[in-house]
Amino acid sequence: MDARRIDAVVVGAGFAGLYMLHRLRGLGLETRGIEAGSGVGGTWYWNRYPGARCDIDSLEYSYQFSDALQQEWEWTERYATQPELLRYASHVADRFDLKRDIAFDTRVVSAHYDDVGQRWQITTDRGDVFAARWCVMATGCLSSANLPAIPGRESFAGAAYHTGRWPHEGVDFTGRRVAVIGTGSSAIQSIPLIAEQASQLYVFQRTPTYSVPAHNQPLDPEVVRAVKSDYRSFRERNAEQAFGFGSRQVRQAQGALAVDDARRERVYEERWLEGGLPFLSTFSDLMLDPAANDTAADFIRRKIRTLVADPAVAQRLTPTQVVGCKRLCVDTNYYTTFNRANVSLVDLREEPIEAIDAMGVRTARRHVDLDDLVFATGFDAMTGALERIDVRGRDGRPLKQKWSAGPRTYLGLATQGFPNFFMITGPGSPSVLSNMLPSIEQHVEWIADCVAHVRARGATTIDATRDAEDAWVEHVNAVGAHTLFPSCSSWYLGANVPGKPRVFMPYVGFPAYVSKCREVVARGYEGFTVA
Repeated sequence: MDARRIDAVVVGAGFAGLYMLHRLRGLGLETRGIEAGSGVGGTWYWNRYPGARCDIDSLEYSYQFSDALQQEWEWTERYATQPELLRYASHVADRFDLKRDIAFDTRVVSAHYDDVGQRWQITTDRGDVFAARWCVMATGCLSSANLPAIPGRESFAGAAYHTGRWPHEGVDFTGRRVAVIGTGSSAIQSIPLIAEQASQLYVFQRTPTYSVPAHNQPLDPEVVRAVKSDYRSFRERNAEQAFGFGSRQVRQAQGALAVDDARRERVYEERWLEGGLPFLSTFSDLMLDPAANDTAADFIRRKIRTLVADPAVAQRLTPTQVVGCKRLCVDTNYYTTFNRANVSLVDLREEPIEAIDAMGVRTARRHVDLDDLVFATGFDAMTGALERIDVRGRDGRPLKQKWSAGPRTYLGLATQGFPNFFMITGPGSPSVLSNMLPSIEQHVEWIADCVAHVRARGATTIDATRDAEDAWVEHVNAVGAHTLFPSCSSWYLGANVPGKPRVFMPYVGFPAYVSKCREVVARGYEGFTVA
């Protein structure tokens, strides 16, 4: 089949893909979006499990590129639910007339760079072939569902679900015997609601998780009015925060050990009552100093013991690792759900799963009869979606081969040897250690400006240099090593996927990262070769 020659292809129609399509069209480029789902929304199209909602305040987890959009959209809750976020994505797509340039129910299977024609040949599972000057991967950091390799998994006779691929019509667990395998974010959000329906719920836990209360509530109209009256300043203050959000929460400039025990306890209690992810920024050194971190971890451990009635269950639910080295979770009634008579905790350190069979799960101690299985086992994060596409750069080199020892990028935006190929919130950028929406917008705007720069010069390609990429990878690792983030086995390092290289993938520090990206541009796209 002859390839259709266009200017750009954007893979994915989540928040990243929508804005990228909008910006490239604004440059006058003929652009095609390609999306595996039947609609826009990305993460919020696929993740429809009970209780799914964002863990960043809605007023911050939203686009800022259009002030009219900011002013007209009305969020209803502090943390927007999945249905509301999906409505928002659809509203944006309709408002900017984006859907006409997106091919839905279509998956990209390969993207090969043509050295002679200097174009990306992109093939879909529907047989479409595009020859595009630019290829932008808006495939998401948490979009490639991870299923555990448990013997007999496919033999289960009941219904099985993954939280990241939930049935759009929903699931009724009323009167059912249900197991949830995993205790990460999606499990912590869904378990309390599943427990309200199920006749019996078994939670299979490998590693206990730290979680802080969401204290979700309807948005106060006065708060909304105050933010909207000066949204620009609000966004600017957020951009100065280490993770790109949370400027409305008061932070302590001091370290946790610089104050006495009574004041530290009081400050933690205040932050617990506020709820949300900013708990991790209560003091300035929580992710830098193990002793400081332990004061926060111990506070949460004591909360767990007060919330869970059975001391033995509370002990099993109590984490021992650094708080924050695995993503901190935000919940509504997670710990108290284990006080229900119909909820049982199965500690996989005490009785590991041996197999799944037609009737349920067999552990080292017993057989658990089940009607339904829920895999809350997360994603092949940061790299999984990219590596499931056959991406090949110069001389036909596969991206997966280049990244065999871990992802290598320059700024998390580009990877050497793959000209005119960009990643939005790729490994080596703040991405999952930041508010994703501002990170997405910053990347999209950088990419659009870069494309405009190359075209203005009358050039055809831009590619990262090997020296710049090597230096950036070393810098990302050095910055991470100064923190406590890489101190435990987490999906930040790919530890949840057997055989995946253990490499700390995100960049720590949103303001410093943005500054570096601006510096690269100011120096004439330093670290890139424009040809």
